[in-house]
Amino acid sequence: MRLSYPTNITIIQVPCTGRVDIIHLLNAIEDGADGVYVAGCLEGECHYMTGNLKAKKRVRYVKKVLEELGIEPERVEMFNLSAGEGPRFAEIAREMDKRIRELGPSPINNLKKAV
Repeated sequence: MRLSYPTNITIIQVPCTGRVDIIHLLNAIEDGADGVYVAGCLEGECHYMTGNLKAKKRVRYVKKVLEELGIEPERVEMFNLSAGEGPRFAEIAREMDKRIRELGPSPINNLKKAV
């Protein structure tokens, strides 16, 4: 099955979303990503027991940090879906692409250009 999702989405695979740390999410934003989302297993179905729950907490924390910095927390999100939900994955990618386009470029990118 060929899935259609925006070409500006970069996929970084990890064994478990529990491996996605706060610093990875913040570095992505700092390095120029206008938005970041984590797609993890359904809650209660993580092969590593609680990896997706850890990722969810980390995403919530990063959203709070962004808000404190005056950056829209909607630029970071966590989604839960099963590996068999390819069409849902593509739908999420399109949803995030639309959301980020509506928010516009990251303010961090504007700051970097000014320096």
